[in-house]
Amino acid sequence: MGNYYQKEIECASRDEMIAIQNEKLVKQVKRVYENVPYYRKKMEEKGVTPEDIKSIDDLHKLPFLMKSDLRDAYPYGLMGKPLSECVRIQSTSGTTGRRVVAFYTQHDLDIWEECCARAIVAAGGTKDDVCHVSYGYGLFTGGPGLNGGSHKVGCLTLPMSSGNTERQIQFMTDLGSTILCCTPSYAAYLSESIHERGVKDQIKLKAGIFGAEAWSEEMRKSIEAGLGIKAYDIYGLTEISGPGVSFECEEQSGMHINEDHFIAEIIDPKTGEVLPEGSVGELVFTCIDKEAFPLLRYRTRDLCVLSRKPCSCGRTHVKMSRLMGRTDDMLIIRGVNVFPSQIETVLIKDGYPANYQIIVDRVNNSDTLDVNVEITPEMLTDTTMGISEREKQLVNDLKAMLGIKAAVHIVEPKTIARSEGKAVRIIDKRKI
Repeated sequence: MGNYYQKEIECASRDEMIAIQNEKLVKQVKRVYENVPYYRKKMEEKGVTPEDIKSIDDLHKLPFLMKSDLRDAYPYGLMGKPLSECVRIQSTSGTTGRRVVAFYTQHDLDIWEECCARAIVAAGGTKDDVCHVSYGYGLFTGGPGLNGGSHKVGCLTLPMSSGNTERQIQFMTDLGSTILCCTPSYAAYLSESIHERGVKDQIKLKAGIFGAEAWSEEMRKSIEAGLGIKAYDIYGLTEISGPGVSFECEEQSGMHINEDHFIAEIIDPKTGEVLPEGSVGELVFTCIDKEAFPLLRYRTRDLCVLSRKPCSCGRTHVKMSRLMGRTDDMLIIRGVNVFPSQIETVLIKDGYPANYQIIVDRVNNSDTLDVNVEITPEMLTDTTMGISEREKQLVNDLKAMLGIKAAVHIVEPKTIARSEGKAVRIIDKRKI
């Protein structure tokens, strides 16, 4: 499996991993308390000292950090190392408020790239592969993370970044790319573009590592069929490091969390209470050996399930399920909780491409839900089922899934703008 399938770590027993986490957590809490005044104040307000944290069993005693804390402490308030010891920053897009800036020492970068290397190896990557990285570079973590991981594995790395699809396909065919790394929505677009150009037989891809946005199991199957690959999920967030916090193996039944670097909890998003394994709740992470930006009990707002069910790949690290939504992008429409992934599941099951847009508005004090769905050229010329019949079928299927009625509007092919980065799926006019 190569250097980055570290058998002694990734296949460690539960007792061995607990011992690693206990030692790192105790040291990390002491470091944070001594070096991060912002978090020390939060601990003091809760009446907690480093001496109270003796093992992971005491983790629940620590206060949470939320994105609002990161914004309040911007830019340097949560740093655990002097600026002179930091070598990199990465940043979020800032689309929902002030940007979050994360800092890295060289030690932090080494850990992050190692985690991404593990993800590539889990997808079958070796030094003989050509790793085609179409995540954005620059401040966004996707490109730099997978780029560094690819180098550690020893792959020939194509730092394509996002966009310029014509060039992407040219390099993919000319250089024989075997592993594609990008957002799932861009993978779907690449698949569509490859088929349009008639070059599918020139593509040598065997695997794809897709993340940075939620995607359904149905979308995975669609991408796999379109590109002739096995599609692997990867998870991460800038605040914690970037992609590689967790990743799928060949079993494709959840993402292994790199537990030697991150401790995961599932909590009730309303009460903050820690929930037992198998419960759906909000994912919380504690970084146990990061130096420059060492977040403890950071609430991700992502909803998922943790499981320690044995995995056929041999890795023993806990698995997190595919994301089930976010506590902040869940749409409450006429009192009903609606997640975009539910709508995507219905559309792809009914044979529609992964190009859609959800528009929510409020008319006469009542919420409205409109779904614009792009039709394929084949559907457009299909005489057995007209547009109105298709819309009626989707209205019924969406109601069965969501519990509320949505207005469906089928639009012509290429009508909805394609995404070369994170797809913009939701327009909520109630917030405008």
